[in-house]
Amino acid sequence: MERWSGRVAVVTGASAGIGAAIAQELVKKGLKVVGLARRVERVQRLNEMKVDNAGEMSPESSTESYPAFAHIGLRENLGKNLNQELEKSLKSAPGKLYSRKCDVTKEEEVKEAFKWVKDNLGGTDILINNAGVASLNSLSGGPVENWRKIYDLNVLALSMCTKEALQSMKEKGVDDGHIIHINSVAGHKVIEQVSMYCSSKHAVTALTEGLRRELVNQKSKIRVTSVSPGAVRTEFGLAAGATPEMLEAYKDIPILESEDVADAVLYVLGTPPHVQIHELMLKPLGSTN
Repeated sequence: MERWSGRVAVVTGASAGIGAAIAQELVKKGLKVVGLARRVERVQRLNEMKVDNAGEMSPESSTESYPAFAHIGLRENLGKNLNQELEKSLKSAPGKLYSRKCDVTKEEEVKEAFKWVKDNLGGTDILINNAGVASLNSLSGGPVENWRKIYDLNVLALSMCTKEALQSMKEKGVDDGHIIHINSVAGHKVIEQVSMYCSSKHAVTALTEGLRRELVNQKSKIRVTSVSPGAVRTEFGLAAGATPEMLEAYKDIPILESEDVADAVLYVLGTPPHVQIHELMLKPLGSTN
């Protein structure tokens, strides 16, 4: 990770959960991190408070598989864990966190955010496409508006941010940049009641390979990676509309923490420039899914 020190990473959905954990770890490694979120005040607080051990999740924050929904709010002493602090504050970290308000489903806001990065930090070296949303619904019943939100954020927003990041890298002369999509195990199978979400994650899997081929054809050394976690302890389930009964049914299944996904991102970034980790799947030990 030493070669990334002082360089610029953009993290979407950085206000909570996996996005916040990734942003925090990158700052600790000496990077300048721009956290994009609609709730920018939550990103700002990451600079002022010690790091949450568990983090939170919102509809704009990171994505993971359907069984993860069950872990929201059911772990004993979860409230206590949410208030636990890590030993080091971001204030003492070698890097710096910048917060920018941005709804990544709006093209003009995305363009403005990346323009700010260029004007103030010189451009983008790393993009972590973490923002995502899910909802429990059927293909026969909808509602269609929920489907539209899933694709607007999980597919189109990811693609717009990728486009702007690549353009920034080319303008900056960066040929060792990295695009990381926080995908899901749902991008490699189909899970009942979240078929539309699964289809959006299958799209991310396809977009990862599509971009890899484009970059190869361009003889670019920019890398692209899909990181697909299984069940992660976040607020994602509540945001997706999981019922208390559903949460209760899954409360004892194996679970990952947001920091586990952040560690995977650090591993991917830390590999030598000639190594292309195309897909990295994480599952909690003992998972039967």
